[in-house]
Amino acid sequence: MFSRLRRILVSDRATVPAADRPPARPHNIFEAAATYVSACADDDQQRIDEAAGWVSPEALSFGVSELACRAVIALARERDESPQTVARGLLGLPAAGP
Repeated sequence: MFSRLRRILVSDRATVPAADRPPARPHNIFEAAATYVSACADDDQQRIDEAAGWVSPEALSFGVSELACRAVIALARERDESPQTVARGLLGLPAAGP
């Protein structure tokens, strides 16, 4: 009786052997960076650790750097300021001299 009930309740996907399932798509550098940075902003250590394991430390560093550059450029355009002014402001640094 329980085996019949189990067959009814278990989805078809669960019965497909793992070898027959399509392989999981690996995360790329930019997905890892976006998840890592947003997790840092949310102070979510579990997501930070998860994202850090998706790619090599070097790749994650590159992705985070690229994300930072794109974010500063976007904010600079939105604020009609220079990227240097925006970056220094985000970090709480005084305005740079000429």
